[in-house]
Amino acid sequence: MTEGLLEVKDLRAYYKTPSGPVRAVDGVSFTLQRGEIFGIAGESGCGKSTLTKAVLRLLKEPAYIDGGEALFEGRDLLRLDEEAIRKLRGREISYIPQSSMNALNPVMRVRNQMVDIILAHGNSSKKMAKDRASELLAALGLPQRSARMYPHELSGGMRQRAVIGVAITLSPKLIVADEPTTALDVVTQRRILRVLSEIKERLGASIVLITHDMAVHAEIVDRLMVMYAGEVAEIGSVYDLFENPLHPYTEVLVEAIPSIEGRREIKGLSGRPPSLLKPPPGCRFHPRCPYAMERCTVEAPTLRETGPGRLVACHLHGE
Repeated sequence: MTEGLLEVKDLRAYYKTPSGPVRAVDGVSFTLQRGEIFGIAGESGCGKSTLTKAVLRLLKEPAYIDGGEALFEGRDLLRLDEEAIRKLRGREISYIPQSSMNALNPVMRVRNQMVDIILAHGNSSKKMAKDRASELLAALGLPQRSARMYPHELSGGMRQRAVIGVAITLSPKLIVADEPTTALDVVTQRRILRVLSEIKERLGASIVLITHDMAVHAEIVDRLMVMYAGEVAEIGSVYDLFENPLHPYTEVLVEAIPSIEGRREIKGLSGRPPSLLKPPPGCRFHPRCPYAMERCTVEAPTLRETGPGRLVACHLHGE
């Protein structure tokens, strides 16, 4: 394994409600290696976006961080003051949000949004910043005229590439991409995934890719973390998780991917995710798990290593 860039330890991020805290992220730990694409998977509401927004200090009330650490090159992002974290964003850490239309300023031309970031974080002249922005947009496969266009004049795929361009303007070390291919057709989706892979190779950046689409993870990520009900279910190489899923929830997610040949039966998952206001005792997955044992209903499994780089939280793989 290469040197870790980001190490998250026992991170807890909750939402305040009149009935008590909603435990959206409840004791999550993982390490992001330098130069890798790290996927985070799980159905809606499992805590994927809350986790990364907590790490980047982008959570807004009623959300709050209850504890834990997020060490970025040794610096705990959760304990930096606002000025220090602001300087990191854009220059060393960038974020690609879910909605490309909402991520861009509707009254600014695309290139000018990139220029503003360059001027805010560096000593470049305005001309140098414009040239840099134009070069990046061209490298992302956007036509020259797109630099002078407003967001509403671009197609969905062009907007998404423009958002990526804004995110990589200052060649950050860490890029968090939150559902970057949602609502895009498969051709455009494949183009965006290819762009992310090229960014990793060109910049040597580490990328955290959040999506519920397991086929997207199979296409691009190096390692994958599966989350369920605010907790980590399993972590491992994408090959290991798809070829030999250890956690029953990971198994269901893999089996739910449609086969190209259409010969494999697609298995669904009965029941609903638990309330994170009052999670069930024991393993949070046990009410929906086909392999649940008595122990699962009373004792929460710990995340344990079953092999090099392979971790799972399940009593089926205990002592």
